[in-house]
Amino acid sequence: MEHSRFERGMQNLSNIDGEAGHKVIESLQDICPDLARFTIEYPFGDIYSRPGLDLKSREIATVAALSALGNCKPQLKVHLNAALNVGCSENELKEVILQMSVYAGFPAALNAMFAFKEVLDER
Repeated sequence: MEHSRFERGMQNLSNIDGEAGHKVIESLQDICPDLARFTIEYPFGDIYSRPGLDLKSREIATVAALSALGNCKPQLKVHLNAALNVGCSENELKEVILQMSVYAGFPAALNAMFAFKEVLDER
């Protein structure tokens, strides 16, 4: 029996983001439960379930994108934790962030590295 997008999404959310992901979903319930459901169904139910990239590669891409954006600290911290949860090493994540200094600039890389420092301190 095929799982629904929501069921697949909840399973992936739990496996990848753990408690941090569930806190994000819970924090949306009182203001926009539809956004919470969309977050579960689309990225975690559809995209993270696709073949072609493993979870580690998906999280490296996500950390790079959020680092490059430079203004997504809460989401970056969730995905830095997720990257560690799916097998990325601290050194790999430092290198991803350092790589972003070339393409997104030093301010974005600095912000991302400081967010990573917070994640490591919290873990």
